[in-house]
Amino acid sequence: MQDARTGGRRAARQEVATPVTRPRVGAPARSRAPRRSLVAAAVVSVFGLLAGLALAPLPQPGGSLPTAAADAALHEDSQAVRVGADVAAPAVSRESYVATTGSQTLVAGGTNVDWAKLVLVEGGWPLSDENVTFMMRWMRQENGADNWWNRNNPLNNGQGSGGGSGLGSYPTLVEAAYYAAENLQSGRYPEVDAALARGDSADATAQAIWASVWASSHYGYGTHWSSRPYEVIEAPASAWGR
Repeated sequence: MQDARTGGRRAARQEVATPVTRPRVGAPARSRAPRRSLVAAAVVSVFGLLAGLALAPLPQPGGSLPTAAADAALHEDSQAVRVGADVAAPAVSRESYVATTGSQTLVAGGTNVDWAKLVLVEGGWPLSDENVTFMMRWMRQENGADNWWNRNNPLNNGQGSGGGSGLGSYPTLVEAAYYAAENLQSGRYPEVDAALARGDSADATAQAIWASVWASSHYGYGTHWSSRPYEVIEAPASAWGR
């Protein structure tokens, strides 16, 4: 079987028998003189061809045709640039782009997750999964999941809401997010602020809020705090001022 990768194929050989023509009986014999003349003429032609080849000059080693000589002349005019080994390549500056979540995008989303992220954006904290998880658990402990936008005050924040005990309200959830971040960065909750700035542990941030004075119950120092998965629930458009 032949190798398919090389594509080589061998041609079949076939022997063809030379037909023999027999003279017909009674046919007159042809003269052999013209055939001998043709043979002699062919021999003379062959010798003439060989003599012509012998007289033609053979190409010298290293010789080139006129076209090759012209190409060589062009190559002689070409230039080469050599760079020293101690020359370093210049550094290439590449621009980088970072996408951020805008407030308008979050307001348009309208869910409790969007509000949690809006608080983080207002405070300049990382939008990490751990930070979002902490915010969602905290909101659930304050107002429950099904009515998290109650009084447009998801965290029962007293600052800017007109109620020092946290029972006040805000015109919209947008204002509520602003005042929540402002209160956490007021200096009264430095441990919570620092934990949110790290953004690497929802549990560590929860412990910081338990130990703070945000809630008088301190959430039972964790006994009144649920870590089950949170639900994504949309608030009415009116709560967002839309």
